[in-house]
Amino acid sequence: MILRDYQQRAIDDLYNWFLAGYEGNPCLVLPTGSGKSHLVAALCQDALTKWPETRVLMLTHVKELIEQNAEKMYVHWPDAPLGIYSAGIGRRELHQPITFAGIQSVRDKAAQIDHVDLVIIDECHLVNHKDTGGYRDLLRQLQRINPNLRFIGLTATPYRLGHGMITDEPAVFNALIEPVTIEELIFKKHLAPLRSKVTTTKLDTDGVAKRGGEFVEGELQKAVNTKDQNVRVVSEVIALAEDRQHWLFFCTGVSHAQNVCEILNYWGIPSKCVTGDTPKKEREKIIEEFKTGKIKALTNANVLTTGFDYPDIDLIAMLRPTMSPGLYIQMAGRGMRPKSHTDHCLVLDFAKVVATHGPITNVQPPKKGGTGDGVAPVKVCDNCNEICALAVRVCPACGTDFPAVEPKKLKLQHDDIMGDSGTEMAVTDWSWRRHVSQASGKLMVSITYYGGLSDTPITEYLPILHSGFAGEKALGTLYYIANKAQAVLSQINEVAESDAVDYVVAQMNQGFPPVSIEYKRDGKFFRVVSRKW
Repeated sequence: MILRDYQQRAIDDLYNWFLAGYEGNPCLVLPTGSGKSHLVAALCQDALTKWPETRVLMLTHVKELIEQNAEKMYVHWPDAPLGIYSAGIGRRELHQPITFAGIQSVRDKAAQIDHVDLVIIDECHLVNHKDTGGYRDLLRQLQRINPNLRFIGLTATPYRLGHGMITDEPAVFNALIEPVTIEELIFKKHLAPLRSKVTTTKLDTDGVAKRGGEFVEGELQKAVNTKDQNVRVVSEVIALAEDRQHWLFFCTGVSHAQNVCEILNYWGIPSKCVTGDTPKKEREKIIEEFKTGKIKALTNANVLTTGFDYPDIDLIAMLRPTMSPGLYIQMAGRGMRPKSHTDHCLVLDFAKVVATHGPITNVQPPKKGGTGDGVAPVKVCDNCNEICALAVRVCPACGTDFPAVEPKKLKLQHDDIMGDSGTEMAVTDWSWRRHVSQASGKLMVSITYYGGLSDTPITEYLPILHSGFAGEKALGTLYYIANKAQAVLSQINEVAESDAVDYVVAQMNQGFPPVSIEYKRDGKFFRVVSRKW
């Protein structure tokens, strides 16, 4: 099986890190849905092919991830010498070159596991920040057996609530390798975008106590799980769902999930509930009914955030307030797989999670020892209730203009002295030119936008000849602008690469410039955020 470009890049970056002679253990940070299982399979196969005596132990915390990772391993490598050790799965195989294991099953089995060369930990943000707990105990004992043992972590969320980054001391991992972003995966159609709506019903957490920076579950359920609120939530979901087919509800606890499920069924929406107490066979049956469409809605409490991947989920209802950015990303990630019937997943945020943590592409990690009480910079479209970044001037969902914001007195900030919003400029003309980068010597296209006499011309650069994500993104931007500007690029594929920039410049200079742009300073250059025709 051939890896995607970013998966191979992840392995290359990992090897380069080791070859550079760094001490310690790296963590690969890859967004939910990026195919970590295939990457692990390729990494294991490559290690055993180059060094046949290698022994690999892969650890995770739930049996669903063990089964999922093992399945992908056999897809990638049908003859993989793989053993599984998991009480939940009913297999106890420790002496294969590769072992996939549940931490609860092997935490005290270091002596039986014996010599291991490489430990891979999936969802490694769950490794305790302090030198205690099942993961840390097992790793310490395995290191005594093999002092040269190395660890590799995998996670989409390299931080822990109340502790900060997983690389903060004392830490198992001391370097983050980030080979791909959510934006790149969406651009390349490997992930589906989310669309979020603010809701009329809002679950109130005032007065709910926190422990370790997170809401206390018992108090949270008392505040959120009331009949009146549950009825209003279900009513609003039904009204906003339109023709969406697979609804997933994240609830605050078992009783909450069961109560919401009952109301959904009462209102004619075939639904079932999954909790940690649901027997394995029953859970598998329920999930299969959800996938086949026999039931439309699935409510759950703390069990479908990891290890559950069904691409066609097209509606997520967040009924679980959380101060954990990691939990937010895991919940939202369930809706980001590419779908067979639509191009996005609708997120209905009753719990104010998006407002708490901000856009999924720019979630800020919790501060060490912090409470996470800050408010993210978002605003809501009055016309369609789309949740948007604070800086946008036009709603990306319905095209409605946001009202002009009255100028505020500038307030000194540590990270951005001029504030975070972009600057809008009315465009009177533009000029497309060929440009050679002084840094790389590579040829690219430049676009200069001109405003009034007192406006500084704004120039952006499109590296359309570059390879990889930068080139693909630049081409996507070019085609978007050409379409809006009514410029013809139909012969671009017939032109030699050496002449492509000159062809683009000639054609685009005949197009219509936008009436305005919004831009931000990005280092010593400018970045055009949006264009309006």
